[in-house]
Amino acid sequence: MDGLAHDTDLIRKLVSWANLAPATVAKRAEIAASTVNRPFNGTATTRLGRAAMEKLQRAFPDFPGWPAGDALAEDRLPFRGFNAEREPESVEIAYIDLRFGLGSAIMDQEILEHQAEMQSFPRAWLRIFTESPPSQLYWARGQGDSMEPKIRDGDLILIDRSQVSGGFGDLIWAISYGQTGMIKRLRPMPDGSLKILSDNPSVPPELAYDGEVHVFGRVVAVLGRT
Repeated sequence: MDGLAHDTDLIRKLVSWANLAPATVAKRAEIAASTVNRPFNGTATTRLGRAAMEKLQRAFPDFPGWPAGDALAEDRLPFRGFNAEREPESVEIAYIDLRFGLGSAIMDQEILEHQAEMQSFPRAWLRIFTESPPSQLYWARGQGDSMEPKIRDGDLILIDRSQVSGGFGDLIWAISYGQTGMIKRLRPMPDGSLKILSDNPSVPPELAYDGEVHVFGRVVAVLGRT
């Protein structure tokens, strides 16, 4: 049984065991309905991602069909050991049109996978920027000029949500600060605060303290307007 067939078998057994509609199973796990519907219907072209599997397991911990230990972990890392003859050339990742502010857009609701539109992107192209699975990648469109010239108003950006901590250095991050979505550079300060920096020299830095900044993910790629 290949990987896609295994996922189809697993999801069908889970849906039957839970005695719920596939969409309801997805809703309880807080994942996209298509994430469950496609393997259930046998139309999936990509494996269930590790993040989706973990959410399903948390939502239905008593289901007896979960693999023991981490048996499926390695074959759910789609960017390792890529073989174009046995894996699809494109994968779906979530595009969330929240207008992450390069200065001023409001992020007034929690970002959930089921709110996102799924779009296909070349797998090999994505791997140029990150080895994280597609379930951890999100697209958003920047707004404003505070990160010019690196990021301009309307540019598409790729966010890797698996990267939310570690050395900030000169990296660019998608964050929320004061209920405002931002794309910024971050610099830890000696007093424990976090300096929020813009690339545009006309935009002054801000200082954030404990709990004031939520890091959504790291910006790993920037495209121009599309």
